[in-house]
Amino acid sequence: MLSITLDKEKAIVTLEPEGALSEADFDTAVRVIDPFIETHGRLTGLIIATEAFPGWKDFAALSEHLRFIRNHHKKVKRLAFVTDSSIGDIAEKIGSHFVDAEIKHFPYDQRSEARAWILEAEKSKKRS
Repeated sequence: MLSITLDKEKAIVTLEPEGALSEADFDTAVRVIDPFIETHGRLTGLIIATEAFPGWKDFAALSEHLRFIRNHHKKVKRLAFVTDSSIGDIAEKIGSHFVDAEIKHFPYDQRSEARAWILEAEKSKKRS
């Protein structure tokens, strides 16, 4: 299951996997996120918070995950991986080659710092 929280005021989505990711998890995420993006243009940030990366239930889930990234990476300003898993380091170092969003890894106990980092992007945009 994938817990999805949309902060409409700040345009931040938090995704929290609870077990192996399924194809249905990404379908649900699209139903929550896409209407907001259609109305507002983009997200300020996306937080992926999980102590350890749970993996995928099957190949269909992995495929849907890759499709989700392809369809959304240009519509997210900042992406924070909040995890103690090494996947966060990998995503930060390699992900920038594949996605437009600025990526940063935070330890699992630093969710508030990740959110503050995302909000910095909006503050600097408003000062410009």
